[in-house]
Amino acid sequence: MSNYRVPGRGRVDHDARLRFTFDGRSYVGLQGDTLASALLANGVLLVGRSFKYHRPRGIMSAGVEEANALVGVDKGRGRYTPNTRATVLELYDGLKAESQNRWPSLRRDIGAINDLLAPLIPAGFYYKTFKWPASFWNKVYEPVIRRAAGLGRAPTEPDADRYASRFAHCDVLIVGAGPAGLAAALAASEGGKRVILADENPEIGGSLLSDPAVRIDGKNAWRWLDETRATLAGRANVTILTRTTAIGYYHQNFLGLVQRLTDHLPEASPSLPRERMWKVRAAQVVLAQGAIERPLVFDGNDRPGVMLAGAGRTYLNRYGVKVGNRVAVATVHDSAYLAAFDLARAGATVVTIVDLRRNPRAALLTEARSLGIEVLSGWTVTGTTGRTRISQIRVNPVDANGKVGAARTIACDALLMSGGWTPSIHLFSHTKSALEWREDLQAFVPGAPNEAVRCAGAGNGTFSLAAALAEGAAAGAAAAGATGSPFTFRVEGEAPFSGIPLRELPTDRDPARAKAFIDFQNDVTAKDIRLAVREGFRSIEHVKRYTTNGMATDQGKTSNINGLMIASDALGKPAPEVGLTTFRPPYTPTTFGAFVGYRRHAHFEVERKTAIDSWAEANGAVFEPVSLWRRAWYFPRPGESMHEAVARECRATRQSLGIFDASTLGKIEVVGPDAAEFMNRMYTNAWTTLAPGRCRYGLLLGEDGFIRDDGVVARMADDRFHVTTTTGGAARVLAMMEDYLQTEWPDLKVWLTSTTEQWAVIALNGPNARKVLEPLVEGIELDREAFPHMAVREGKICGVPTRLFRVSFTGELGFEINVPARFGLSVWKALMEQGKPYDITPYGTETMHVLRAEKGFIIVGQDTDGTVTPYDAGMSWAIGKKKPDFVGKRSLARPDMQDPNRKQLVGLLTEDPQTVLEEGAQIVDDPKAAIPMPMIGHVTSSYHSATLGRSIALALIQGGHQRKGQTVYVPMPDAVHKATITDTVFYDKEGARLDV
Repeated sequence: MSNYRVPGRGRVDHDARLRFTFDGRSYVGLQGDTLASALLANGVLLVGRSFKYHRPRGIMSAGVEEANALVGVDKGRGRYTPNTRATVLELYDGLKAESQNRWPSLRRDIGAINDLLAPLIPAGFYYKTFKWPASFWNKVYEPVIRRAAGLGRAPTEPDADRYASRFAHCDVLIVGAGPAGLAAALAASEGGKRVILADENPEIGGSLLSDPAVRIDGKNAWRWLDETRATLAGRANVTILTRTTAIGYYHQNFLGLVQRLTDHLPEASPSLPRERMWKVRAAQVVLAQGAIERPLVFDGNDRPGVMLAGAGRTYLNRYGVKVGNRVAVATVHDSAYLAAFDLARAGATVVTIVDLRRNPRAALLTEARSLGIEVLSGWTVTGTTGRTRISQIRVNPVDANGKVGAARTIACDALLMSGGWTPSIHLFSHTKSALEWREDLQAFVPGAPNEAVRCAGAGNGTFSLAAALAEGAAAGAAAAGATGSPFTFRVEGEAPFSGIPLRELPTDRDPARAKAFIDFQNDVTAKDIRLAVREGFRSIEHVKRYTTNGMATDQGKTSNINGLMIASDALGKPAPEVGLTTFRPPYTPTTFGAFVGYRRHAHFEVERKTAIDSWAEANGAVFEPVSLWRRAWYFPRPGESMHEAVARECRATRQSLGIFDASTLGKIEVVGPDAAEFMNRMYTNAWTTLAPGRCRYGLLLGEDGFIRDDGVVARMADDRFHVTTTTGGAARVLAMMEDYLQTEWPDLKVWLTSTTEQWAVIALNGPNARKVLEPLVEGIELDREAFPHMAVREGKICGVPTRLFRVSFTGELGFEINVPARFGLSVWKALMEQGKPYDITPYGTETMHVLRAEKGFIIVGQDTDGTVTPYDAGMSWAIGKKKPDFVGKRSLARPDMQDPNRKQLVGLLTEDPQTVLEEGAQIVDDPKAAIPMPMIGHVTSSYHSATLGRSIALALIQGGHQRKGQTVYVPMPDAVHKATITDTVFYDKEGARLDV
């Protein structure tokens, strides 16, 4: 261990040594270290290269705002993670990390030539180059750009980790467990409200973890933390989530939290997920996210060893690491003095504090003198020296008129800088809530909220510890509905916290030649921002995109305000008028696995099964996927081919009795005083005249007038409809209904509920269907007069409640038996037993398709293609002629929608009755026409009908309704087949079979 580690200091375990490697070299750290603190303890400052210029970069911060120290972490096969921030990566024994964006090595990176070429590749250069010669784009420019793009090495193997997700509800969600967040949690949970406290760090405490000397209620900060943690942990109504980042704040107080469960473990159990996504709905939210320190903008501010002053203090007090032995400090804010004082007391030599302010607080100057620290007040930093680690700084006095005097140099091995602090408003901004500009902070703070949210502490612009604790307690109490907080806090030893706003440090050098960085990851400098303004960009969003400022993995956490201030100066406009770029989720880089959760491999698209699926599987069904469902395709007997099985199923249903699992049909309950009016507006048919107890075929159009869905709708009562949809259209139809209800007709009193999985549906079809049902049904008269076709009744079957529909998709006498899904299998078995005397035959979707095609019933999405109107489908009878309006009505009146030459649905009978046309086959008038020959339509459905003893087909053909009896041709791979255009109904045109 090097002399940068301070024995006995910090919250690390000095007796627990951990071995790790960085770029293949072995080092030793301590339990409780991050990779960054362990590297610093070993004297390693160079950790990466910048994206554009490949400049040497070191550790800049101690938190999620880190822009430089991005590493790749290898935990074995399928567990490589690029772009991991070393500042938040918890050290474990055996950790293997590597630097990024360099070749062949970190110290000798050939990409560093870009730094020498910097004058030729300023911001936006790519918009003006790579234009000629045109032939170079595909062969030279694009391949080179693609190879250069991106940070880190993309994983090449499937992710071997597991991920989890869960929903949670609480009364109060508190994001951030620093002083304000802890005070809020104490107050909010006092009365028994359910509280979730989330913090991204391994332990709660926030800024107090780096400031052990301050005293709260007569105790030092860490003792107060321990007692507060114990108090909260002892409350059953409080859930504390550490290692948990709030990544997004969405509508109606819905927040996404990502909890890291095993990243800190050397070997996680395969049964444990790596991360868990918490989807939290909170009645009230308290945001206590703290603040982020701003870098100073000066030439050479990116050199390894230059870091934020607050980070230097954190590494010392929390991890027991001195960031240097000869440390310089540059500041315009009081907080940097605290880092200097702590380092001096820990044995480091603080060579100077360079403070641009001419009159720092007298108490700070007195303390500095007592520690032997030179304070250069009214001085500026104008440069740094050192290749892979800073070796000296260049400083200059600045007079009262802003004139920069002669320079001097000071040797150092680390430079701490502080440009003040920026409240973390990212989550608050996600809600599109108002922001307010604080002139004294030169920063935006939360304003009027759009959600039930309160902000407290540094994230609200309150930097005094005493004030932050009080504000947090008040916010927590208010969120819990209390009239006031029972908690008060007495703070001792709190240091001053003030500074001056600043764009750039004054310099005696040419600003056009200075490399004063704003966005450290994307290599955006102050002169790049000014160049963007000179190029004509006025919007801060355009400046961002031209320069890429704030577009790196840190989302501009340390660069946005500095960039805004410089753009404001260049534009000659106040910063609030220039505005702030949009903060978007996620707050920090998040693994794809966290978003995917359980939805991968077999769970990627969950296969839905009906209550009767197990019976079908046990009885030899062959299955096919239909939308998200697994459905029985056909039921072959031993030795039967598919076509033989389907033919048998068709004959059995037509001649005696078939049974079919129709549970996958979409089902929506439409309820409310205005339910009939709602249905009247949504569907083409008339619904206000439909009597309770009756059914009607419903046709749903889009605004464009084309068929979107169809299904049978039953009116159960004056204010209740049972709507069925196609299997694949259920979610789409419900979403469409909700869209219209909420945006077009919010005045209608209607409630929509998906009941697809509430009901198991058994279709019983065939001449003997009534005979099988009669002994099993209670409270329903089944004779044809009492229970006519297209009627619905409620009663019992096999002793369980049922909605019994008298409908048919086969053309035979038919019933659809709706029972609660939990009874579906038992009712199915009872029907099978009762139907044995009639040779009851289960059939699958293929037989259903054949039977419905024989009757000319369409399947939306197969016989329609998104451009078919009711008229095209021969279903003008389904349009309510007297209705003033319905979805799609106006589009149907367009002249092109009434063109008689549109593609229209017709039947086809091949010249050879045994030829089954290919579905999708194109149709032509003249097979001898020159290629490409005009195509007049295509086959939509085609089957061999065992009932008719021949093939049948449905097709969309131009002007088809006027061409019945004409011959068309269908080219197929084997031959060109002749077919005659017919009506779409091939079987029982009169419908007599419905009432046998």
